[in-house]
Amino acid sequence: MTRILPFRDLLTYVKLARRAIFRRGSEIGLMVCACAVGVAAGFTVSAMSWLSKTLHSVVFGIAHGDWLSSSTLVNKPALLLGPMAGGALLGFVLFVLSRLRTRSIVDPIEANALYGGKLSMTDSVIVAVQNLISNGFGASVGLEAGYTQMSSGIASKLGTKLSLRREDMRILVGCGASGAIAAAFNAPLAGAFYAFELIIGTYSVVALAPVVIAAIVATFVARSFTGETFLIEVGAIGPVGPWDFLPAILLGIGCALIGIVIMKGVSATEQFAHRSSVAVPLRPVLGGLVVGLFAMITPQIMSAGHGSLHLNLSSDTALFPLIILFLLKSGASAISIGSGFRGGLFFASLFMGSLLGKIFAHLLGFAIETGVTPNVFAVIGMSSLAVAIIGGPLTMTFLALEITGDYPITTLVLAAVITSSVVVRHRFGYSFATWRFHLRGEGIRSAHDVGWINTLTVGRMMRADIRTADDSRTVTQLREAFPLGSTQRIILIDKDGRYQGIVLVAELHADERLDAVDRLPAELVHHRDDFLTPSMNAHQAMKVFETAQSEALAVLDNPTSRQVKGQLSESHTLRRYSEEVERHRRATLGDVF
Repeated sequence: MTRILPFRDLLTYVKLARRAIFRRGSEIGLMVCACAVGVAAGFTVSAMSWLSKTLHSVVFGIAHGDWLSSSTLVNKPALLLGPMAGGALLGFVLFVLSRLRTRSIVDPIEANALYGGKLSMTDSVIVAVQNLISNGFGASVGLEAGYTQMSSGIASKLGTKLSLRREDMRILVGCGASGAIAAAFNAPLAGAFYAFELIIGTYSVVALAPVVIAAIVATFVARSFTGETFLIEVGAIGPVGPWDFLPAILLGIGCALIGIVIMKGVSATEQFAHRSSVAVPLRPVLGGLVVGLFAMITPQIMSAGHGSLHLNLSSDTALFPLIILFLLKSGASAISIGSGFRGGLFFASLFMGSLLGKIFAHLLGFAIETGVTPNVFAVIGMSSLAVAIIGGPLTMTFLALEITGDYPITTLVLAAVITSSVVVRHRFGYSFATWRFHLRGEGIRSAHDVGWINTLTVGRMMRADIRTADDSRTVTQLREAFPLGSTQRIILIDKDGRYQGIVLVAELHADERLDAVDRLPAELVHHRDDFLTPSMNAHQAMKVFETAQSEALAVLDNPTSRQVKGQLSESHTLRRYSEEVERHRRATLGDVF
C-alpha cells in the first residue's frame, strides 16, 4: 500500500501539470503544441515529397530522387500521356467528390480570416491527395499548397482537441503553415514570416515564439528525413553601390506588372473552363493534354520546376530560349490550375521569376555594363514575381537570404520586392490567393481576422422587449397607451403581425394637427422599408443605419413575412462593435482577460 500511494500522487501531479500547461491562453502550452505541429509539418513535407518523386519515377521512368523538370526523358510518349493520365485520375476524384460533398474546401488563409482557424482534416487530406496526383503526374503546379493545407489541418485538429481560444487557434494554424514552408525550403525565417504575413495576417509578440519554434523544428525534422537543402550559388558580387538599386527596382516593377497578367490569366482560364460545355471530370484530361504537348517541347515546364530552376541558374542560356521557356511555363501553370489540377503557384512563381531575372540581365547587358551577375538578377526576379503573385515581401526577402547566404544580394532583393508589392497593391490590390477569394465573392484582402464580425450579429445585439401597436388604432388610443416618457418609439404592425413602420412618441404628442383626426397621417410613420434582420452582422447593420439615417430600427425575421423580433439602436451597435475590436486587439497582443 505504501508503494502505490506515491505513484498515485505522481499521476495526480502529472495531471495537474498538464492542465496548467494546456489551459486556455497558456503561452507555454501553445509553444508545446507548436513543437508538435513542427514535427508533423516536417514529416508531412518529407512524406509528400517522397510520394511525388515516387510517382515521377513510376510514371516517367526517371531515377527515384531525380527532379522531373531537369531529367533527360527518353520515353517521349510518357510526356504526353502522363499528365493526361493524372487528369483522368483527378477527374474521377472530382466526380466522386461532387456526389459526396457540396461545400467548398477552406484553405488556411480563409480559415484564419473567416473561421477562427478551424480547418477540416478530411478536406486537408483531400487537398493533399489532389495535389499529389497533380504534381506526381507532371502538371505544372507545386506541392506547397498540399504542404500548408495538410500541416495547418493537423494544427487545427490539435487546437480543436485542446479547445484553444480563437486567437490561439489562428496562431497554431500559422505554425502549421510556417513549418510546411520552412521544411520545404530549409528556410525557418521565410517560413515564420510566411505565417505572419499570409496566414495570421499580423505580427505579435505572443505569436513569435510558437511560429518560430514550429519553423525550426519542421526544418530539422525534414532535413533528418531527406537530407535535402535548397541553396543557390550566386558567386561573389562585391559591394553593392547605389546605382545597383536602380535596375533592381526596375526589375521589381516589371515583375509586378507581369505577375498581375499571370494572375488574371489564371483566373481567365478558370472562367473559360467554367463557361465551357466540357464536364468537370473531363477538364483535367484536356488540361493534361495541353501540358503534355508543352512538355514535348521542353520537359522543364513539368511539375513545380525545382530541377529546371537549378539547371537554368547553372547554365548560360540564350535570351530567346529563356523567353520561350517562360511563356511555356506560365501557360502550363495557368492551364493546369484553370483546368482543375490542384496546387499552387509558390514555386512556379519563383521559377518564372528567375527566368524573368535572367531575361532582364540579357536586356540590360545590351544597354549598360553592370557588376551584378545574371544569377543575382535571377534571385531578385524570383523574389519579386513571388511577391507579386503570392504576397509576403519579408517572406521572400528572408527566403532569398537563406537560400543564397548573401547579405548584399538581400538588400537588392528587399528594394525590388517592396517595389513589386507597392505596384501590385496599387494597380491590382490582391495576391493570387485573395484574388481567388474575391472572384468567389469573399471580402478578403489578407489573412487578418475578419470572421469574428460575422458572429457579432443583429440577433445577438437586439432588444426583444419592444413596444408594438396595431396600425388600426386611433391617435387618441395611441396617446393613451404610449404617454410621453414611456418609450421613444412605437413599432406599428398590422392585424397579421407584419411590420408597418415606426412612430416617434414625441411627434405623436407634439403635433397639434392630430387633435382633430383619428387616423395617423402617413408622414408620421417612418422607415416602412428600413429594417434589420437577425442574421446581419454589425458592419451590415451600420450600413443600414447610415442609409436610413435613423437612431434605431426594427428587427424582422425576414423581408417576406416581416414579423417583428426586436429593436436595435445605432449607439448600441457601435458600442458593441468597439468592444469586440478592443477585445480582439488585446487577444492579438496576448493580453489575458
